[in-house]
Amino acid sequence: MLLTITYRGPRATDLGYLLHKNPARAQEFEMSFGRAYVFYPKAEETECTAALLIDLNPVDLARGKVGSAEGGLFDYINDRPYVASSFMSTALSKVYSTAMRGRCNARPELAVSPLDLEASVTMLPCRGDAELVHRIFEPLGYTVSFDSFPLDEKFPEWGDSDCVNLTICGIVKLSDLLNHLYVLIPVFDKQKHYWMSDDEVEKLLRHGENWLSTHPEMKLITRRYFNKKKGLANRAIEQLLDTEEIESAVKESLAEDEAVPSEQEGAGSEAAAPEVKERRVPLNDQRLEAVVRALRDCGAKSVADLGCGEGRLLSKLINENQITKLVGLDVSIYALERAKDRLHLDRVAEYKRDKVTLLQGSLTYRDKRIEGFDAACAVEVIEHMDIYRLPAFERVVFEFAVPRTVIVTTPNTEYNKKYARLSADAMRHSDHRFEWTRAEFHAWAENVCRRFGYSVSYSDIGEFDETAGAPTQMGVFTKCE
Repeated sequence: MLLTITYRGPRATDLGYLLHKNPARAQEFEMSFGRAYVFYPKAEETECTAALLIDLNPVDLARGKVGSAEGGLFDYINDRPYVASSFMSTALSKVYSTAMRGRCNARPELAVSPLDLEASVTMLPCRGDAELVHRIFEPLGYTVSFDSFPLDEKFPEWGDSDCVNLTICGIVKLSDLLNHLYVLIPVFDKQKHYWMSDDEVEKLLRHGENWLSTHPEMKLITRRYFNKKKGLANRAIEQLLDTEEIESAVKESLAEDEAVPSEQEGAGSEAAAPEVKERRVPLNDQRLEAVVRALRDCGAKSVADLGCGEGRLLSKLINENQITKLVGLDVSIYALERAKDRLHLDRVAEYKRDKVTLLQGSLTYRDKRIEGFDAACAVEVIEHMDIYRLPAFERVVFEFAVPRTVIVTTPNTEYNKKYARLSADAMRHSDHRFEWTRAEFHAWAENVCRRFGYSVSYSDIGEFDETAGAPTQMGVFTKCE
């Protein structure tokens, strides 16, 4: 595997400072799957090229190490050691980690400046769709070219190889180029060499910050990045769509950065950076914080998280001293396993571990294990149910469990028009069975109150629009005395 990055401009050898790799000597890095080497085939005053070469051991891969399959001859005869893949992304994140974060103490003004850069990726697997490289890289401002070649020159009837040698050129910050490559190379290969967990969503959002949410092929990129992990892909897409609400604020901050005179860029970049970091919190975080505040306000000491999923709310509530008993209920064993990992139940303090119980169960069947709690939460849950099952859910929660407080959040479909990529009749998540307007949610909530003896108050979560409302609506139900 080979990746080269070329910088053309005055003092081009400063590329060594940006990459934190000295052009005067080759460097070697031990990887879990082999070795990575960095060297400079060309280091001149006006043009400098850095090469990242990865040497995988195909025999090691076939003997049960990272990247191997289940066994058989295919493990020994395949293209894994030679095509650009997630192995390359992993090497980038280790070898060029500081450069990917845009840090360079020696040349800070260069690290934040767009440069004339060219990247060449040898043997990028396109699997019959070589033109995909244009759709993926051109919206990011790159000029794209690639070389294809026959699968076997002796047998031209076999057609072209599935791999191409890709070259992209553009005026771009080095950190942006590296993050683009980190995310997009696995999009073409679609075969991660390691197990993907929840952390992979956060990793994608971090490396795709400020560009992936606005990419016209965002959904395609995200789904191919996760390949067969549809749940992770859908979660990432949902969070990326949420980021559209803050894009204008981010762009304004970036525009202010660019307005700093060039002779002050070195000092101004550090002062401007916090403005970008202080942009609005993602919608999912706002949603969870709103639920936590509501639980504090009602004084709940015991809480049941109904449809707890992978434990995002539980991970916040476990640190609330007010709460002494927590139950997370979900129908998915896989989600509960992920929740257990997220909560670090094998490592947290004993008093925290003792107050958490994870249970498998359905929200449409009475379950005495969730009865007798001060509060119950259903955060972005009801829209995943078939609407004819809602009466069963209502009885389970409001008639049988009878918590003093019930907190329900659900999307406001009126706000969907604010998401540019959603068509008029589309829902925010592929698993949503319905999405309500504010009037529909209020009508449902008030009907629940009449039938089961509750009152309800409403809150908006997220950026509020005068006509569309907020992206999330929350109802806090309180049992009448």
